[in-house]
Amino acid sequence: MPDTMTLRRERARRRKSLMNAIGKGSIAIIPSAPIKLRSKDTDYKYRQDSDFYYLTGFEEPESVAVLITGRRAGEYIMFCRESDKKMETWNGRRLGVDAAPDALDADDAFPIDDIDDILPGLLEGRERVYYSMGRETLFDNRIIGWINQLKAKSGSGASVPGEFISLDFHLHDMRLIKSRSELTALRKAAKISAAGHAAAMAACAPGKMEYELEAELISTYKRNGADHSFLPIVGGGANGCILHYTENTDELTDGEMVLVDSGAEWQCYAGDITRTYPVNGAFSEAQREVYEIVLAANKAAIAKVVAGNHWNDPHDAAVRVITRGLISLGILKGDYKTLIKEAAYRPYYMHRTGHWLGIDVHDVGDYKIDDKWRLLEPGMVLTIEPGIYLAAARSIPKQYRDIGIRIEDDVVVTKDEPEVLTGSVVKEIDEIELLMQSGR
Repeated sequence: MPDTMTLRRERARRRKSLMNAIGKGSIAIIPSAPIKLRSKDTDYKYRQDSDFYYLTGFEEPESVAVLITGRRAGEYIMFCRESDKKMETWNGRRLGVDAAPDALDADDAFPIDDIDDILPGLLEGRERVYYSMGRETLFDNRIIGWINQLKAKSGSGASVPGEFISLDFHLHDMRLIKSRSELTALRKAAKISAAGHAAAMAACAPGKMEYELEAELISTYKRNGADHSFLPIVGGGANGCILHYTENTDELTDGEMVLVDSGAEWQCYAGDITRTYPVNGAFSEAQREVYEIVLAANKAAIAKVVAGNHWNDPHDAAVRVITRGLISLGILKGDYKTLIKEAAYRPYYMHRTGHWLGIDVHDVGDYKIDDKWRLLEPGMVLTIEPGIYLAAARSIPKQYRDIGIRIEDDVVVTKDEPEVLTGSVVKEIDEIELLMQSGR
């Protein structure tokens, strides 16, 4: 992993790049994620806001980063919690205001409790405020309150910002292209994710519960210093046809498939893998037929993850393979080109073939520019995840009913061939069967 100084220099470059993008006379305000109440007096595990973490690397709550272009007294200001021995005894250590400038490379730091007194003064004289309105109502209201304070003083000469602009456009475009250190973190997240999937695959057997495979995933992540990047999906049988099934409470049945979609989060960077396999470790003829179609679609889509292709090329490749496959299974009938034009595959493949991946599982970045699909560039990272979902219906041949299959990999756009980050977890039929049989 990159050393601390390398990461600090990189975050400084990010902040400088953002300030160059927003221009002179601007102020950017980036709050940390709020603490979320889970139940009565217990909170959800804290997870930092992705934009805030990207710019600061700071993981404490109740913090606000402020970037003020051209300010002689300092362009990067941090508001954070003060050191408090009593509170630290109860809730853990704090960086503290005194240590924050050196630790975070900030020009200055102030107590978060003083922000109402200090921030209006930082807003005064600025032409534009860059802030992502609409994420947290409480903080939105504070921003509006600070502006109203300035307006009330405008008669005595206070200068009020004339524009409010979302930070998302500039910041999220920056986040779309991953740096060398970010790719290193994503490779680590993918490696841990793959280990979790291999453990779940080896442990799978008829009579086990879906949550037992979930436990294999999460325990593997935890043993490697990671957490899960989203709630694991472990869907046996018909549950595999529910795209976002997370109950994971049913028994795994002999003769059925199980779809497992999960990823590890390593230092805020996400992995995201899906593998589907027979509960008993041996593919039936019908399961094999459907699986081979999805696997071919996965490979065809990955082959299109090439710089200069547009975002939708992998999806188009997957759709072509899946449509021909559904015809071969007797599920779609008619002319191939007409079926493609009519999107006849959609009842059985209802999602797109991937999404951006990074600090967020569904990472930021526009998919279209000026209503045209975005061109892929080196450093972009995306998932490739075609699937076929054949929920029981009279129109589905009996042998295929309740088969849901998705195969998902994490892929980096490079100057040459696509880099598959998740290749260490098997997806070929013979390799899956070998791993599952050896796990028994």
